[in-house]
Amino acid sequence: MADELTVRQDRVVEYVPYERKNLDGVVALCDAEGWASFAEDLDRTNRVLTAPGVTTIVAVDGGAVVGFASLQSDGEIQAHLSTIAVERSQRRSGIARRLLQEALDRAGAQRVDLITDSAESFYEALTHKKWSGFRIYPPFV
Repeated sequence: MADELTVRQDRVVEYVPYERKNLDGVVALCDAEGWASFAEDLDRTNRVLTAPGVTTIVAVDGGAVVGFASLQSDGEIQAHLSTIAVERSQRRSGIARRLLQEALDRAGAQRVDLITDSAESFYEALTHKKWSGFRIYPPFV
């Protein structure tokens, strides 16, 4: 599959599979969102972004990572959006939508579930059904 491009105001944004060389840019986006766990152990973060069943796509503008999305999927029906972030100055330009579509296409699923505590207006603008959800933590007994 050829890497996808979007032309934005005389610049080209590339949507490519995550590689280790993108790690610093991804972690910088996570830091900007207050997601400190991604910076705690860079090797662990790299493993998270490349684990079996995970599809991570990065948006690159002029060599800089300006966004990324990471999906977990069974490759057939179900996917879960683990993380998505776009640099604040690049928001509302279609990058998040394109990241989500690229990740889903490459993951091979039919739908995406997610849990969010922010950006509800973004997700509500997409075709969706709203369900109740939980994030549970161990211990379970």
